[in-house]
Amino acid sequence: MTVHPPVTGHCDRLAEALAAFRAHAPLVARWGERLAEVLTAGGRLLAAGNGGSAAQAQHLTAELVGRYRDDRPAFSAIALHADTSSTTAIANDYGVDAVFARQVRAHGRPGDVLMLLSTSGASANLLSAADAARAAGLRVWALTGPAPNPLMACSDESLCVEAPRAATVQELHLVAVHMMCGAFDAALESGRWREGTEGRRVS
Repeated sequence: MTVHPPVTGHCDRLAEALAAFRAHAPLVARWGERLAEVLTAGGRLLAAGNGGSAAQAQHLTAELVGRYRDDRPAFSAIALHADTSSTTAIANDYGVDAVFARQVRAHGRPGDVLMLLSTSGASANLLSAADAARAAGLRVWALTGPAPNPLMACSDESLCVEAPRAATVQELHLVAVHMMCGAFDAALESGRWREGTEGRRVS
């Protein structure tokens, strides 16, 4: 069977971008550890994206509500796009740019984390969500494509994947999601944070 260059080229682009992406490991590890602190204290992760990035956001929340590797307690994590009744009602009544921001105002509390994923870093509904989150006292983290971009500028911290194609950016966002979940689980296993019966930090 003949393998055409566009197929193998996809692998080549991913391998090249992955080599540079490794430099972001300390940031991703810090996010996982911070998330362990927030969620074991009864906080919540909110996540949002559009299109393929919405799938990545939902992948992240599924790993936290379910499990990443070994069995552990469930933690509060919501993919904002997944509530189709809310998103369509908000889009109809307030406009598409408000679909995530209004949910952030409803679900977010000071100290929670909002994770926003975007290959362009320029989606208006994510920028509005970031503004709403920061106004409500949430910490905003962004996974984006190449820097600089507007979402990077309005987030507390960002990981900008330097890759020329959206597909490669999305693939490395998934790598970041898995790395963060690994760091999250490692923080729990270390005993640095222990979950109380109500999901609150006990020491």
